[in-house]
Amino acid sequence: YPNPFNPVTTISFGLDLDADVSIQVYNLQGRIVETLVNQNMQAGRYSVAWDADQHSSGVYFVKMIAGDHVSTKKLLLIK
Repeated sequence: YPNPFNPVTTISFGLDLDADVSIQVYNLQGRIVETLVNQNMQAGRYSVAWDADQHSSGVYFVKMIAGDHVSTKKLLLIK
């Protein structure tokens, strides 16, 4: 939230179990533009902020991998 955003958005998530977590932001060409998290995390609730001030307006995808769980969400950056 918020989505669409300018220039900062917050990604909130919860873990039921300890897991290796990877959260990466991709552009429309499928290139990684930012890695927000890449570490082992304990069970709990978390929030990660993405400051996209250095990136162009447009559609981005945030992909989260936590253990066996994979989730992808679309983000819209409007400047």
